Amino acid sequence: MTEQTKADLRKRVEEVLEIIRPNLQADGGDVALVDVSDEGDVKVTLQGACHGCPMAAMTLQMGIERILKKEIPEVRSVENVSDEE
Repeated sequence: MTEQTKADLRKRVEEVLEIIRPNLQADGGDVALVDVSDEGDVKVTLQGACHGCPMAAMTLQMGIERILKKEIPEVRSVENVSDEE
């Protein structure tokens, strides 16, 4: 993947996260993009009320990952990483 292609993919992921973000913020949470790999693996950090929430895994898998994969076929997976990584 070229740097331009990777930058374009990252921009598209950011745009989809902007669509998802208001739903998370309505419940006191948020999501931040950490990285997008050449293989299409997306790393995010769940923030606010989402951080440590028992439903965070479901929000990540059934919400964020599902929508990203639907809107951007190049996305292979979405992983929540902590701020410390």
